Amino acid sequence: MSRTDLYAHFHPDEKSFVDRAWEWVERAAEQHELRRTDFLDPRQAHILYALANRHPDAAIRLEGGYEGAERVRALIAPDYRPLEDEDAGISVLDIASDDRRQSELDHGDYLGALLGLGIKRDKIGDIHVREDGCHVLIADEIGDFLRTHLKQVHRLETSASVLPLSGLLAVPVKLEESSISVASMRLDGIASDVLRVSRAKIMDPIRAGRCRVNFKPVEDPSAQLREGDIVSFKGFGRFRVLEAQGVSKSGRIRLRIGKYV
Repeated sequence: MSRTDLYAHFHPDEKSFVDRAWEWVERAAEQHELRRTDFLDPRQAHILYALANRHPDAAIRLEGGYEGAERVRALIAPDYRPLEDEDAGISVLDIASDDRRQSELDHGDYLGALLGLGIKRDKIGDIHVREDGCHVLIADEIGDFLRTHLKQVHRLETSASVLPLSGLLAVPVKLEESSISVASMRLDGIASDVLRVSRAKIMDPIRAGRCRVNFKPVEDPSAQLREGDIVSFKGFGRFRVLEAQGVSKSGRIRLRIGKYV
């Protein structure tokens, strides 16, 4: 299959990842290699899965460490090789503190502490924050480094240990629900209401490529959203369109929104 045919199915900004992903698939299928990727976001996982399924001699398995994981590692191999029992190379980093203020730390605090040590984002999976600590899914190969060097999170002294996946305490995603009324399902109008910024102000990040819908770059303010869509804005946060609840007498659409907290 030509690269031009592949690119036609994806956003231009995704070209470099499509190239890398197709190379992984080809090497696995044609050179009989087992390839284990770093953590992928849902959009990257979708692209890789689609490409693997386009190759007649490739097999793929996605694994994030627990059912329903958002960020996953992929195992790619020739189609004759079973992947069910292959190790995905994922461990749990347990971050604890004797400081009561740990209950005030959030997802960004923990992620910032990890990135501050020079760890790349693609070595980190989902982050599960609890009042009494945090469990982070990580690539096996960085476990020893983090156990030794992670001593502080947002100025709080912490300790870190590495656990097997069986020790994971998963925390369900929390959404702060609200209802809004919009004139249409346009991206700019809905985002303006949810994020509480003017419609004019929301245009700039969209056109600058700082908006993603279902983890795919979207630069058209008039793009139409649907139920279930996840919208993220760099610097503003993200939300999900949970439900369209009908149309009012004045013709406005009532939506139930879930903002990630």
